[in-house]
Amino acid sequence: MKHLAHSPLKTAGYTIATMLLTAAPLLAQDEESAVKTKTAFETYLTDGGGLTIFIVLFGMISLIGLSVYNFINLTKTKFCPDDLKAGLLDHMVNCRVRSAIELSASHPSYMGRMMAYALPNVDATRPEDLGRDGVEDAMADFSINEGRKQMTWINLVSLVAQAAPMLGLFGTVFGMIGAFAELQTGNADSAGLAGQISVALLTTMWGLIVAILAVFAYFYFKGRYGSLVADCNNSAEELINASISTVNGEAQLAKIPEGLAV
Repeated sequence: MKHLAHSPLKTAGYTIATMLLTAAPLLAQDEESAVKTKTAFETYLTDGGGLTIFIVLFGMISLIGLSVYNFINLTKTKFCPDDLKAGLLDHMVNCRVRSAIELSASHPSYMGRMMAYALPNVDATRPEDLGRDGVEDAMADFSINEGRKQMTWINLVSLVAQAAPMLGLFGTVFGMIGAFAELQTGNADSAGLAGQISVALLTTMWGLIVAILAVFAYFYFKGRYGSLVADCNNSAEELINASISTVNGEAQLAKIPEGLAV
């Protein structure tokens, strides 16, 4: 009876001991896997050290800030708004050049400032072309002077594109110096060597990522600016042609023979 009473206790003890012996290696394996497992944030950013984080912050903050500014600045309303174009066209068709100059001077857009600078060169003593060459020269001068200001913010995007890979190259050299210094100690461990190589590679990677994004942004904004300026120049040509057609309309009709379509 005594032997039978202790039998369940012994069985329970053996069971618990077996579970503990089985769980110990599993827990050790879980701890080892937890140590080895890294998040993508750690693998692709923080393992690169402070220099990698600096490159990412410098590149992304400057690129995002410049892109937001250029998106806000390079809009049709700030260059060639439809309401200004319609008002100027009405004045120029009726040869109200002075009113057109006043309207342009009151408008802060690119086209408004350009026409306020160029329209005073209209020459009423030359009814055949109203001094078109003088007006076009003034428009060209304005575009050159204004282009220096407008391209400053676009060129800063290009500066980011050029600076980012240089910072990445600096990180590469910095990481390789650390790796060779680790090897020179004679008892370099794999973890320390891998850390220095991570700095070298991650700084290069992020420098290239920032540079590639900045190059795309630069050419996009440069093309957008050129398109808006071309739109303003085409609209200005329409305004000048409208006044010339009004002044010389009857003379031009007189040159067309009877019976031919206009």
